[in-house]
Amino acid sequence: MSCCCGGAFAEAPWLDDYAKDLSKLAKRDGVPGFVFVVVDVNDTQPAIYKAYGKTEKKGTNIDKDTVFRLASVSKTFTAALMSKQNADNLLQWQTPLASMVPTYSFDKYQNSPILLRHLIGQSTGFTPNAYDNLIEANYKLPRVLGHLEKLKPLCRPGYCYTYQNTLFGIIEQYFIDKHSTYEEALLTNIIAPLKMPHASVGKKGLESSTQWAKPHVAIDRKKWVKVSVKDSYYRFGPAAGVNASAADMEIWLRAMLNQYPEVINKTMIDELTHPRVKTTKEMHRRTWKRHLRSAHYGLGWRVYNFDGITINYHGGWVQGYRADVAFSPELGIGYAMLMNAESNLINQTTADFWKRQIKQSKIAAN
Repeated sequence: MSCCCGGAFAEAPWLDDYAKDLSKLAKRDGVPGFVFVVVDVNDTQPAIYKAYGKTEKKGTNIDKDTVFRLASVSKTFTAALMSKQNADNLLQWQTPLASMVPTYSFDKYQNSPILLRHLIGQSTGFTPNAYDNLIEANYKLPRVLGHLEKLKPLCRPGYCYTYQNTLFGIIEQYFIDKHSTYEEALLTNIIAPLKMPHASVGKKGLESSTQWAKPHVAIDRKKWVKVSVKDSYYRFGPAAGVNASAADMEIWLRAMLNQYPEVINKTMIDELTHPRVKTTKEMHRRTWKRHLRSAHYGLGWRVYNFDGITINYHGGWVQGYRADVAFSPELGIGYAMLMNAESNLINQTTADFWKRQIKQSKIAAN
């Protein structure tokens, strides 16, 4: 395992042990590679990075500059972009989705319309993961949006948690109708101002990176093979179209920990991470459930009470990649992990990081 570290973490035996345990588990499961970054904004020293494995079997070693797909972690970027649109009076959280894409008719409650905040907050009321199969079948955006008219709601907007991907196509279409793109808006308003060195949007952005991790899928319990990058979810960029390296994720974590207030200020962060709808199913997540006291969805972020500490979290999964990002404003700590394999190992390792981090923080406090 390679590393680049500094500050208090450089002398943290528990973090070294965590990294060693993680590399052992990855080797046991044959995982091609991963990288994680830990940020402590209470410390002026650099973040710590640790990487394992290669971009592909005969590829280069993964490091902090290797680019991965973020999958649904992209929704945290989309939420920040919508927050900036709100601050600039270009869109409002109360904007009805029907007014954003008037060509399509999918709103079933005229007196209680689906609003932008319901979309970003995963509380539209429609069947969870509606028409994801159409995304995976490579249906084009207009055709999928047309199918949304057939959906029947499970509840009124804002009343229940119903996770979606296809509905984020509304944001994609909104920018197209404005003679722009989601990619352009995100680059202009978020990625460029934060000076993220490798972040991009779309398949072309990934494959044109100087160094990027190739996707891998399992053919048996411990054997992974490289596969081609799929276009499907890239067609719905606001849901799953962002690419980034661990170096980019360090900046993203610092931004969410209020270190770039000129781009993302505390009011925006508090708005995005305010718990809105309960996510009961999350309370039963394997390896997490023994630590979770409550689980909600905010605006683009899951909000957990993890052993008494608020953790804002999101995970991502598309063919060949997994990604996790989480931060605690209370502790001033951020963590992100990127993997070029669809391994469930990431579920265990992220929860384990926070268990160890919180334990260490309590020891330090005493």
